[in-house]
Amino acid sequence: MSIKKALYAATAVSLFMAGGAVADGHTKELTIAIVNNGHMINMQKVAEAYTEETGVALKWVSLEEGVLREQVQSDTATGGGQYDVINIGMQEAPIWGAAGWIEPLNFGADYDADDILPAIRAGLSHEGTMYAAPFYGESSMVMYRKDLTDAAGVSIADNDSWDNVKAAAAAMHDPDNGVYGACLRGKPGWGDNMAFVTTMVNSFGGAWFDKDYKPTINSDEWKAAINFYVDLLGNYGPPGSEGNSFNEILALYNEGKCGMWIDATIAASFLTVDGVAYAQSPNAGNPVGANWLWAWAMAVPAGTENADEAKAFIEWATSKEYVQAVGNHPDFGWAKVPTGQRASTYALPEFQAVAGFAAAEMAAIDSAAPQATDLKPYVGVQFAAIPEFPEVGSAVAQEIAAALSGAKSVDDALAASQAAAEAIMTEAGY
Repeated sequence: MSIKKALYAATAVSLFMAGGAVADGHTKELTIAIVNNGHMINMQKVAEAYTEETGVALKWVSLEEGVLREQVQSDTATGGGQYDVINIGMQEAPIWGAAGWIEPLNFGADYDADDILPAIRAGLSHEGTMYAAPFYGESSMVMYRKDLTDAAGVSIADNDSWDNVKAAAAAMHDPDNGVYGACLRGKPGWGDNMAFVTTMVNSFGGAWFDKDYKPTINSDEWKAAINFYVDLLGNYGPPGSEGNSFNEILALYNEGKCGMWIDATIAASFLTVDGVAYAQSPNAGNPVGANWLWAWAMAVPAGTENADEAKAFIEWATSKEYVQAVGNHPDFGWAKVPTGQRASTYALPEFQAVAGFAAAEMAAIDSAAPQATDLKPYVGVQFAAIPEFPEVGSAVAQEIAAALSGAKSVDDALAASQAAAEAIMTEAGY
């Protein structure tokens, strides 16, 4: 679908292409709030062609993940109208859609919604209606320096045990030469450290809540997982891990300072060091749920006065055409296209030629199991799909970071986490 076709199909505003003007003589402008991850940053340059063809100006507000979540939720919940397009994910999309905070997205046949990976589309929908369109999708996996594991005489297998992962981290750990065995998220935030921590707890057989949605953070499974996490990073992680999230670790990895990194599959498209290999996420016994499922997606707040133009932009930015635009862009190329959202991307010969991570990424996405299980009553692996989770997760994130930094013992941090979660859930009526 051409940019013009997407625009005209979705908007009732009459445009003419004289200097980017609209019928009233003023240039249309969309304010777009994005997370400051690589693919989002790249979009700003790729989208220059969108403005050239449609005359719709794009004002970008690029924010660190935690700040983005706070600002977008506050503005969207109140109908503030500050943003026309927002980055949200699978935790928010179905909940906000059901609440009427964001607009339903119904695009034309050329958009080919059936090409979106089913698990990703389902996670961004409520009662069969998609409320956010995926810009990229992801699971989590191990990204490790095979040159370092080979030199150390160790290996990392798919779905390896956490004990073997720790042994590999110990073998690669060489701080005197600036190499740390394991780099993992520690920066507090429900989508920062808690994305990794919740997934790890899940792999140990733990959960946020029982069947009655009573917090279970004081369980043996949580204690085992957090003690392991603190020990692993404390002994084999970089200094100051409590300040590191995705972007910080990506920089460390590309500086050659990480033996392994367990994080979002999307990171693989930004790794520039040699010798990287991939493995499916480690497990401590839970047969499902060792790797998360997520999409950074684009939605239209109900408070915007530019809903038609916003939907037209999203239709273009999450389309097959956009993937082609990135692949053919002189500054990016096929190794930099957003992945994890459309099946057709993985069939492109140009992408296959440069994406050594593609098979591991798809295996992780295909094996992700966010559905409710006997161990957890909620949807989500690295989050719980209930409205109260961001508040609960943010409170616990601070406590886990305190344990990681040594400011608190693990037992004290988990006791405080349990108390905070109980207070929030009780106030919410659970």
